[in-house]
Amino acid sequence: MDPGFEADFRQFVVDRSGALFRTAYLLTGDRHAAEDLVQSALTKTAAKWRGLRDPAAVEGYVRRAMYHEQVSWWRRRSRVAEVSTGRLPDQAADGHADAVDLRMVMRAALSRLTPRQRTMLVLRYFEDLSETEIARVLGVRVGSVRSQIYRSLERLKKTAPELTTVRELR
Repeated sequence: MDPGFEADFRQFVVDRSGALFRTAYLLTGDRHAAEDLVQSALTKTAAKWRGLRDPAAVEGYVRRAMYHEQVSWWRRRSRVAEVSTGRLPDQAADGHADAVDLRMVMRAALSRLTPRQRTMLVLRYFEDLSETEIARVLGVRVGSVRSQIYRSLERLKKTAPELTTVRELR
């Protein structure tokens, strides 16, 4: 990568890494997996950087790379048997039970959605992107975004009634 392109890429990483990490965390549910997902997507982006001069195209390319990488991971994982480590998870600190309960309910509810529905909700309600922005980032029609979000919220209402308002999803 030549120095001019490298400087542009570094600036993009500095400017957008926080938002990309948030999206990756919501897709994976794990901090370390989210870091790996962002790193993998940025590596793919760096390789294609010369062809991605439009800032909107860069953002869309990175997010699409993250989404596809995560879907590929889910597919691989479903074919591999999990092995117990024999180690119990850490206990939550006192006073955080409600936040932990809500987080667990949210994670379980999101896991029941399809990857496409989960992506749409994450981008809409956690990243605060408009339907038009989501359509542009993912390269789909606005109508598809609206229908996926509607179906996602309907499914959440049925599978997790304790999450009845969008305000609780944030």
